[in-house]
Amino acid sequence: MRRVQYERSGGPEVLEVVSAEVPTPGPGELLVRVEAIGVTLPTVRKVREQREPIALNGEVAGEVVAVGEGVTGYAPGYRVTGLVFGHGYADYALLSVAMASPIPDGASAVDAVALVRSGLVALGALEAANPLEGESALVTAAASGVGHLAVQLARVRGASRVVGAVSDQSKAEFVRGLGADEVIEYGQESWGEPVDYALDAVGGDLLGPALAAVGPGGRLVYYSSGGGTIQAYDLLVGAKSVIGFQVARIAKGQPELFDQWRQELWQYVASDQLRPVVHAEFALDAAAEAHAVIEDRGNLGKVVLIP
Repeated sequence: MRRVQYERSGGPEVLEVVSAEVPTPGPGELLVRVEAIGVTLPTVRKVREQREPIALNGEVAGEVVAVGEGVTGYAPGYRVTGLVFGHGYADYALLSVAMASPIPDGASAVDAVALVRSGLVALGALEAANPLEGESALVTAAASGVGHLAVQLARVRGASRVVGAVSDQSKAEFVRGLGADEVIEYGQESWGEPVDYALDAVGGDLLGPALAAVGPGGRLVYYSSGGGTIQAYDLLVGAKSVIGFQVARIAKGQPELFDQWRQELWQYVASDQLRPVVHAEFALDAAAEAHAVIEDRGNLGKVVLIP
């Protein structure tokens, strides 16, 4: 089978396609013939920033071809999606049952990778904010694979005003089309009227401005891999809260809630309340091009690889 990997850290140019053995599923694992792979910013960042190479992981969707010892509820022929922690940029991948989700009839593999993992992060971050009906929301990286779903979900969950924050105004029309009332650019001196809660996927130098955009007593949910620091005094004087969110923790520690969120996402799609958007599909051999799009922050929605 083919697998994308790299030997040294760097930009998209370090990715290469190699030949590898088809893996064997261990206890609690599914072997999936991969039909679609979601490309995420955290994985792109790791390729450039981590000293030692890692397995290119992320969302996959496809057909189960073998199951490991102790697996129940899945069998060869089932169509699934989920997060792979090992090698995911490949023709075949190993998926833990705990991270697996059935793909409903009529939904494609591309639909699944555009919705499920990104949607779980977006919905989980929103849940962590504990939003109340009529509150206002800010979503950073509002045109990204997660962000474009978070904008829509905030509205679905009763936000009276949704602000999308983007890297440049070329994305403004897209974000407004998702239901945002306002779109601001990161470099603006003011991010407008304060919001009740913010969902931050960027971090780094934008963590401070995102917190500043939250009004007194408000909450900022941080789910970025981009680092960043804030001053404790800023929390004190505004009586603000910063909440960290990681979806893998829910998947492992609260599987019933994780499954509830998955079903909720598909229900929102079925009722036309949520619309996952795919920016582009790339062949597996063109993984470097897909990474370049993410690095350049040029995507409007999800970037997908097709083996």
